[in-house]
Amino acid sequence: MTPTRIDPASFKDPAGFVFKQDGLYYRHVQPGYATDYDLMMGSGLYKLLVKKGWLIPHEEVTHLPANGAYKILLPQQLAFTSYAYEWSFDMLQDAALVTLKINETAIRHGMILKDATPYNIQFHQGKPVFIDTLSFEKYDTSKPWIAYRQFCEMFLFPLYLENYLQSGLIRLLSIYPDGIPATETARLLPAKSMWNMGTWMHVHLQKAARHSTAKPRQAAAFNAGKLSRLLEHLVGNVAALPGRQHLPSGWSNYYDETILSKEYLDGKVQVFKNLLSQCLYRTALDLGANDGYFSRILADDAALVIAVDFDATCINRLYETLRAEKAKNLLPLIIDLSNPSPAFGFDNSERPSFINRLAVDLVVALALVHHLCITKHIPFGKLAAFFNRFAPQLIIEFIPDTDPKVQQIMGDRQAIFTWYTQEAFEESFLDYFSISASIPISGSSRTLYLMKRK
Repeated sequence: MTPTRIDPASFKDPAGFVFKQDGLYYRHVQPGYATDYDLMMGSGLYKLLVKKGWLIPHEEVTHLPANGAYKILLPQQLAFTSYAYEWSFDMLQDAALVTLKINETAIRHGMILKDATPYNIQFHQGKPVFIDTLSFEKYDTSKPWIAYRQFCEMFLFPLYLENYLQSGLIRLLSIYPDGIPATETARLLPAKSMWNMGTWMHVHLQKAARHSTAKPRQAAAFNAGKLSRLLEHLVGNVAALPGRQHLPSGWSNYYDETILSKEYLDGKVQVFKNLLSQCLYRTALDLGANDGYFSRILADDAALVIAVDFDATCINRLYETLRAEKAKNLLPLIIDLSNPSPAFGFDNSERPSFINRLAVDLVVALALVHHLCITKHIPFGKLAAFFNRFAPQLIIEFIPDTDPKVQQIMGDRQAIFTWYTQEAFEESFLDYFSISASIPISGSSRTLYLMKRK
């Protein structure tokens, strides 16, 4: 048995912590949480939330030493951990709605959520699932929802900012790990937001209250009816936000409008499937996935495909499609590969970097190299080392400088990209990979490669 390793993200919760043992994640429940845990399990709340698919299921285990724990839980294991600053608008919106629905359900069972952070949500088997079993406590009808402010700052305010400004501001959660303050949200929102009842009540009124120098009045008595109306109002506000669903993007119709020809796409699919047949994989990472056209081909034979792109509109549309189809093995995320999510939190260990969370069997990088090399000025050698970190197998597309799309990106800068050649590309990648196959794509000057890590 390997030594117990406490997860760095769970040290702040007095009710318990997550630890890893022999490759599995467990939850240690402290004796001080025993009453609330028994209420959750005995009231029917746990059973109902699991049945609805809103809470990660667990089993109580006895094969590990208790080490002072009231219970040791083995939750259903997650395939991958993502964070809110990597989600699209609809993903954060769905996570917010699930959090509110869970809270409403908990109240009907005599409990309430004591915190409301997106770090308690993971996208598991295609939908948002609450993973913190210890976030529930006995409900006191005389008290307001203690997690209301946290919900606003970590769910509602990022959604408002993205809805009004549509500028990728959900990523502000990486700068404000405890939530975007009302003062900052009010400063960023346009003046017209003052006329919206939701933003006026939850943002501007909160800002005014925190800046007021008047002597605070005694708070009015709270009750279950007031909390029910507050939650109903929050659900209505979150659900009504249209977000990015109709926002155009330069890349959101790539395979419909911007590819070279149907012959190229058909040829690329044929070559891609040929190379896939030579790979053994259960998990895959599609870099520069766009609308997920090739991610979905990967998903036919994979337990999990992580599809990433820097374009928030593309990722949001992919998520909408997957949600409608109830797809379970494809996770879309917004990642800028030239600046992927770094490690965050205390000691830079609470939230691992995107790269350090990855462990997949196959990486796919189609129509991507020229963007990273020419737009971001990343040399071939750096890219080869970068891809080598992710997986032992790589399917990658090279597009030469004679291609009209590459010439369009270069513009009048061809003189500074004399190093961008197919020969130099192969030489750089041969430092880390062997080339198992290289197949030209009909209808183009492009080539698909299958490479294996040395």
